[in-house]
Amino acid sequence: MPDTYDVIVVGARCAGSPTAMLLARSGYRVLVVDRSSFPSDTVSTHLIHAPGVDALRRWGLLDKIVATGCPPIDNYSFDFGPITIAGTPLPAGGSSTAYAPRRTVLDTLLVDAAAEAGAEVREGFTVDEIVIEDGRVTGIRGRDRDGATCTEHARVVIGADGANSRVARAVKPEQYSEKPILQAGYYTYFSDLQVSGFETTIRPDRGWAALPTNDGLTLVVLGWPYAEHAAFNADVEGNFLKTFEMSPAFAERVRSATRVDRFHGSPVPNFFRKPFGPGWALVGDAGYIKDPITAQGITNAFRDAELCVDALDATFTGRQSFDDAMASYQTERDTHSMPMYEFTTQLATLHTPPPDLQQLLGGIYGNQPAMDAFVSITAGTLSPVEFFDPANLAALMAPPAMSR
Repeated sequence: MPDTYDVIVVGARCAGSPTAMLLARSGYRVLVVDRSSFPSDTVSTHLIHAPGVDALRRWGLLDKIVATGCPPIDNYSFDFGPITIAGTPLPAGGSSTAYAPRRTVLDTLLVDAAAEAGAEVREGFTVDEIVIEDGRVTGIRGRDRDGATCTEHARVVIGADGANSRVARAVKPEQYSEKPILQAGYYTYFSDLQVSGFETTIRPDRGWAALPTNDGLTLVVLGWPYAEHAAFNADVEGNFLKTFEMSPAFAERVRSATRVDRFHGSPVPNFFRKPFGPGWALVGDAGYIKDPITAQGITNAFRDAELCVDALDATFTGRQSFDDAMASYQTERDTHSMPMYEFTTQLATLHTPPPDLQQLLGGIYGNQPAMDAFVSITAGTLSPVEFFDPANLAALMAPPAMSR
């Protein structure tokens, strides 16, 4: 069968729609399918850190996010109990601002942008089979919302369909750097809960975050060790609220607020997958996923969409072979992601910070440039490798020079 499309993207949320949009803007024939219809919700940390916001700016979509009334987030804080490290992250693209839009808002905006770029979007489309011929992925077979079946072919099929990717299940990519599920968590929304930016609280075996989102609501997400998941589930609301008593000031704020939604969430695995093979590629959570405690998922999806599109463009224009271009995509993705992966999975154990880290946190407390640098790790504007480099720490901790 001749290829109807250059690329078929399976999954139209925060990895798939940007991938489809960027390919379509480059003149390629793109089909993007999703079993959902938009607007629709999905489990998410919501947060788009400054590098992701910079991507939205480059794509001409940031003003649309701002127009939804989603509040800007300019301050990050980490309450460890004895001390709170708070600051403004280092900028990306000239700005440190983050946003945390509802996925009903963000995903709809991204799907519309893909369609406006010229991609064909099929909502309510279920992929039943990844078509593989002679060891190479050549298309998809599925059905629309009315049950009508069809088969579509493309030069490349991209899985942007999350950790349980149908594309990944079909091609069985190598999976590496795996770690067990470390924590479980739920989130919900409150009205009348005032927060100052992105607030994170860390206590022994517990951690939670609060951040503003659309419609004047505040998202609150709480995590606990996965080993306690069954016990916590016995009384989700009671255990959720009881945990906040570990920070009396925050508990008081929650008592003055109103919960306006049910609890959402599910445990998240930790792994990398090889993101390409004959006729296929993976982006976003389909290719790499980790615990949500540092809220990297959306920002990573945007970055990987750009990297994957660049690699495919190099392939389609003949500048590189598919294998060479996609190997470069994997290398760049992993080089950028692995330090944050290790940092995130260490935080997700919810263990008390070891003595050397406690000493470091005590040393940077009150030193605003050092605190700004620390919060920049989670914001994705400073690598953990750079922050924890002894030379960098020495510079941050050095007393200010005396002026003559």
